[in-house]
Amino acid sequence: MSFRLLSLRNLATIGAIFSMILALGCSPISDKRGYIRDEMKIDSVQIGVDNKESVYQRLGSPSTTVSLGLDVWYYITSREERFGFFAPKATYREITAVAFDEDDFVADITDYGLEDGKVVSYVSRKTPTRGKELTLLEQMFGNLGRLPAPGQQQGR
Repeated sequence: MSFRLLSLRNLATIGAIFSMILALGCSPISDKRGYIRDEMKIDSVQIGVDNKESVYQRLGSPSTTVSLGLDVWYYITSREERFGFFAPKATYREITAVAFDEDDFVADITDYGLEDGKVVSYVSRKTPTRGKELTLLEQMFGNLGRLPAPGQQQGR
């Protein structure tokens, strides 16, 4: 009887240890990327007063820029979490867009969050190829009868 209780205790201990290992393996891995936000520095930038040089001195180099008509500098902060082998998921995103007028003075400052993003769906159509689609077995055994006999040259 004591041997059976001992084995049940061992199984329970092994099960508890295995459960803890699984729980630790599923804890999220957090990854922070981009610009380190400083609200005081961002709030110090004034529309119509500051130019590109003063914005660069206060906020630093932008994450990305766009020059379609007016120049816009984007300061992007993001955090992603990943569970195990699953794809990472964005949990936080803050984008500050600083737009400049023709004279390189700040024209507008806009903040965007994760909720302002839009999901872009890619077209998943495929271009069909000519020819016959072969099954796995046809691909594996398709050349068995096509090999030349010993002593024959290929291509005749």
